[in-house]
Order: sequence, then structure tokens, then C-alpha cells
Amino acid sequence: MQIIEKALSEGRTVLSEYESKKLLQAYRIPITAEALIQSRDELPGAAASIGYPLVLKGCSPEISHKTERGLVRLDIRSEQEALSAFDEIAAAMNSGSAAVLVQEMVKGSRELMAGLTRDPQFGPCVMFGLGGIFTEILEDVSFRLAPLEKRDALEMMREIKGHKVLGAVRGMEPVDLDALAEILINVGRIGLENERVKEIDVNPLIIKGRSPLAVDALVALSP
Repeated sequence: MQIIEKALSEGRTVLSEYESKKLLQAYRIPITAEALIQSRDELPGAAASIGYPLVLKGCSPEISHKTERGLVRLDIRSEQEALSAFDEIAAAMNSGSAAVLVQEMVKGSRELMAGLTRDPQFGPCVMFGLGGIFTEILEDVSFRLAPLEKRDALEMMREIKGHKVLGAVRGMEPVDLDALAEILINVGRIGLENERVKEIDVNPLIIKGRSPLAVDALVALSP
């Protein structure tokens, strides 16, 4: 993959969020509508093409904990708000390249996560569980070695303690399990087909209506 080769040629072992999601998209994993901009002047055009409300995030391979560093602005509803948010993020980034990710604001009450870790002995291993803040608190995850069949992916979903969240709860529609299975299968494919991919973290995977959508992602590479 060109994205991976470019990062490695620059001596990097982490893809930016934008690059990580482009890699996911190449494997038919649905991602948010977004645009990467380098300057304030590009913001009105990007915002118009995506539509409000928006999220703005500082975007760089060196940045993994964006929220803790104050590099995320949510639920932006006007051009003036967007320009102010851009200025604040650019100032907080403190670096020569103030790339900012302009992204659709995705609302959903259920957050999941999908991921991959490369075991030195067994190779790529796919992970699935509850996402958002619950990932670290509950550690409710299941694992399978890649490649995954559809039945493996469906078993992974049933294995987590919080599996009922995938059904019709509190007036919400059941999650599209076929689409979710496809995501887990394709995360495994990325690991199998790109041996320099060491880890993938897709978190959160927000359920929009019935459909899972990758809202944030991070890919780490082996040097």
C-alpha cells in the first residue's frame, strides 16, 4: 500500500488519523466524510462539502491523544465557529504543519471498537469489543486469528459481555451484523496483506442508525 510505503520512507512508524482511515477505506471499511486541510482558507470549502455540524481535529502522525491535548472541537455549527476552532487547534499544535481534519459529526448512542495486533508467533489477531471510554474501563473484548470467516466474526460479537448492545435496545434499531462482520474480516485482511502493519485501533466505531462507521483510527507500523 502506497500510504504505508510513504510513511516508512519518511522514517515513520505511525500513520496519522487521516492516513489510517484512508487505509481502512481502501479495504471497504466505512469511514466518516472528511477532508484534510492545511490552511484557514481551505476551511469554508471543506465545511460546505461535508455540511454542518462538524468536528475539527488536529491531525499529525505525532499526535495520538488528541482529546487530552485539546486538539478536538465537536458539534461546530457555523463558519465562524469553525474558523475559531481552526485557529485554536493550529495554535495548540505548535508545529510547522498544522494540518486539521474536518469531519462530519456522527451521532450515535453505541460505540464499539475493532482492532488488530500482530502476535510474534501467531501473526495478525483481530479484536472486537465495546468502544469509547469503555474500552479501557471494561476491557470487554474478544479475539480471533486472521483470516476470519463470517462465522468467526459473528462468534466474536456474541462473546463480549455487552453483546446485547448490538440488538434492538431502548428504541434503537439492531446493529447491521453483516456490515460489522465485514469490517472485522477486512481488518484481518489488512494485517494479512500488509506485514508491516503492527497494530490497528478503530475506536470508536459508532453505530449510525444501524450502520457501523469508523470515526477515529490509528495504525502503527513495524520499522
